[in-house]
Amino acid sequence: MYPLHRQREQPIFSARAHVFQIDPATKRNWLPASKHAVTVSFFYDASRAVYRIISVGGTKAIINSTITPNMTFTKTSQKFGQWADSRANTVYGLGFSTEQQLQQFAEKFKEVKEAARLAREKSQERFELANPALNIAAPQELSEERHSPPLLSVNGPGEEKLFRSRSAEVELTAEKERVKKMLSEGSMCEINLEAELFTLQDSNAKLVAALQEANSSVEQWKNQLAEYQEETDRLRDQVAELETQLGHPAAGQTAQEELSESLEELEALLRAKDQEIQSLQSKKTDVGELEKEKEEVMQRLQEVEKRNTELENRVQRAEKTLAANREEQEQAEVEVQRIIEVLDIKICDLKGLRESLAKLVDK
Repeated sequence: MYPLHRQREQPIFSARAHVFQIDPATKRNWLPASKHAVTVSFFYDASRAVYRIISVGGTKAIINSTITPNMTFTKTSQKFGQWADSRANTVYGLGFSTEQQLQQFAEKFKEVKEAARLAREKSQERFELANPALNIAAPQELSEERHSPPLLSVNGPGEEKLFRSRSAEVELTAEKERVKKMLSEGSMCEINLEAELFTLQDSNAKLVAALQEANSSVEQWKNQLAEYQEETDRLRDQVAELETQLGHPAAGQTAQEELSESLEELEALLRAKDQEIQSLQSKKTDVGELEKEKEEVMQRLQEVEKRNTELENRVQRAEKTLAANREEQEQAEVEVQRIIEVLDIKICDLKGLRESLAKLVDK
């Protein structure tokens, strides 16, 4: 089923764009139909002579618009265009990354629209040829409209001729309704098949990508295997060289001499390391003595701090005593001053008495 469908409908043009649909509530705002740019393609169905615009986001068909001659693609800005689909009862909008992509899409829309018009005309001609009843009824109806008066005197009474004309119209209407119903049912089935087709295409693309990654991994493994083989060959050559060297006694003696020299060098290094260890141990003893001296100094420092604290306490007590003595001295000085003042008063009184006595004596 799917291979036949894939052969029947092929993409003729594709572009990347952000897809929007008009808000059905406001008929003004745009609603994003895709979170990121998706592929929007023109498809042509050769068996039905139908052009469509299809875009799939994940497993969902976000655009499935059949192009008719009445459609018009309008560029509303430098990178945005829109068209109305009466069958889907919506308006689609596309946002492109460049103005050139928008211009290419608009030109392809115009071209496909003209092709759809020509395809519709051809399909109508084939439909008329495939339905003789419609071809007969239409001229009969036209002849009745153009020559309605003579129909009363041809092929029997006028009522019989009128009945035949009406029956042809009824047959024509029924045939049109049947064709419309078949087309609508076919389009619904085709939408479901297309959704499954695009899902399979996405899965196929993922499988192809995984296959390519596997192929690249296989190539890397082959390169690593070749490198390992080269390394193995090189090691084999080295082993062979060593075996040949061991086969000659002179080469064995030289190798022994080299080993003895290496041993002597290692012994010298060991002796030097032993000396370093001994020096470090002696330094370690010196460090222990220094730590002891440090502890003694710390103890002395603590004793000195204690003595300093005691002296500070003594100084504080002496200062308090001195302050008390100063207060007592000040009080004593005040008392002495008061006594001196009293004595001065008494001296003055005595002088006054002396003068009084002297006056009395003179009298």
